[in-house]
Parts: sequence; structure tokens; C-alpha cells
Amino acid sequence: MRPLNWLETKPDAVFAYVLLAPAFLLLAVVAFFPLVRTFQFSLRADAIRSAEPFGEFIGFGHYQDLLTGNASLPQQFVDLSMETPILQQALFVTLGFAIISVLFETLIGFGQALILDQEFRGRRWVRVAIIIPYAIPIVIQAMIFYLIFSPRIGFGTEFLNSIGVFGSNPLQNTTDSFFIVLVADVWKTSAFMALLILAGLQSIDRQLYDVAKVTGASPWQRFKYITMPLIASPLLVAMLFRTMDAMRIYGLIDATAGCQTVPSMSCLVITALNQTRRWGSASAVAFLTAITIGLVVIVYLIGLRDSEAGMT
Repeated sequence: MRPLNWLETKPDAVFAYVLLAPAFLLLAVVAFFPLVRTFQFSLRADAIRSAEPFGEFIGFGHYQDLLTGNASLPQQFVDLSMETPILQQALFVTLGFAIISVLFETLIGFGQALILDQEFRGRRWVRVAIIIPYAIPIVIQAMIFYLIFSPRIGFGTEFLNSIGVFGSNPLQNTTDSFFIVLVADVWKTSAFMALLILAGLQSIDRQLYDVAKVTGASPWQRFKYITMPLIASPLLVAMLFRTMDAMRIYGLIDATAGCQTVPSMSCLVITALNQTRRWGSASAVAFLTAITIGLVVIVYLIGLRDSEAGMT
């Protein structure tokens, strides 16, 4: 029997999976193979003084050291007493940054999208103005905020120091630097959220709003019973992409305040590789980072499934 004739006798779902098989295979090669290799590397010892990057097989030794706080990695400045394990420090910074940044970016992006969804003169120029920060490269973005809060030439440091918000050198203080990196990220990527949410808003049938107006629904009722239910799925998708990106943050931190001041999970991987050549430990941190992001993605997918089920 010819393959085409065999497919014709199968259900539509089987036919769809056959068509998607090449894409799944490519995804397995591009995404899952490096993840598997990283896990394999994490089971090898660090070879600091050897020409080889990895030592003998030690199993889950790196994971045990990371989870118990015994990992020999560059110390960070989040916990000055050094009583908190370094992995917990990096995880706290990563999750805290992701939660706060995505929250503010969603709120600001939602507001921008609601404005851009209206008909008004000059809307095209407003869209261009909103998207400009997102078009700026990360290095340029980091340099802008570095110069603003530099203790000698930055105008932001002097003003905020005078009102008691920042110290004299915020780029050397973990709390101040965390806030600076957070503001820089929100300033840049709120436009990304606005564009994704705007696409969802413009997909809503305008006749629904016309009918709601005729029946006497207030603007809040139209937003609550029409906009929010229909925008829930696109909103969660936008938050999913933004959360994954926020949990991988490295470049903005490194170019603004440095990983020693604001350590994230990605920073921990880079510092372990560059400063101490602990390839096995770095691989373990990288794999734990991927697992953490995967768990967050699962939570989003559950919420996305529930929101789509509520619409049916």
C-alpha cells in the first residue's frame, strides 16, 4: 500500500501528526539534544587544573552541592553574611526579577495597547514612539542606564541620592542595581507586551462592543465581560514569552551593574565558566535553570488551557 493511500484511511489527527513530524524532529535536534548534553556534562567533575574541561563521572554530586550550599562557585553580594546558599541567591534574583518585571510590563503594555486600539489622530506616530525603546540593542540600553546612574557623571544618582532613594554608588549596591536593571528592562520591553496585546485586542469583533453599547453596558462592563475574556489567552501567551525571556536575563545585568552585584541564574553559569572554569558545576546550574523555566512554562500552559476551556 502506498503511503498516501495509507494516510487517507487514517483519522485527521494521525494525518496532522505525520505532517508535524519533521517539525518535531527539528525541535528535538535543536532544543532537546543540547539539553540532554548539558545534563550529561553536569554529571562530570570539574577539571580546573586540567586541559580537559570535564573530569571523572560523579553522578549528581554537583546538584547535591548546589542544593546544600556547598558548591565552590564565585560568591555573590546578595547575602553579605554568605549564609544563604549561592543557588538560592541566584534563584531569588531570577524569580524576583521575572515576577516584578513581567507584572509591570504587562500592566504598562496593556495600557499602551488599550490606547493604541482606539481611533485618534496621530496613532501611527504614537505606535512608532512606543516601539522605539524595544528596537534599541541591549548593550546600548544598558549603557544608557549605566551613564544615568554612574556616580560621577550620572544625573539620576545625584537626584535620587538627595531624596534618600539611592546610595552614593548605586551600581555597586545590590538593591539599587536590581532596581536600575528592573526599570531598564520595563522601559524596553513594555513595547513588546503592548504589541502582542494589541494584536489580541484588534482580533475582537467590534460588533460585540456596538451591541453592548446599545444594551446600555458601561465602559467597565464592556471591558470586564468582552475585552478581558477574549484577551485572556493572548495575554497569557504574551506573559509566557516575556517570563521565559526574563528568567534568562544576563546581558542587561552584565553591561549595567555586573553579575557580581546582581546575580541571576544565567550570571551564575557565566561566572562559573569564565572565572573558575568549573564546567561541570556550570552545566548543573544551566540544567537547573532550564528545569525552573520549564516548570514556569507548565504553570502558564495550565492557565492557558483553563482560559480556553472557559471560553468554550
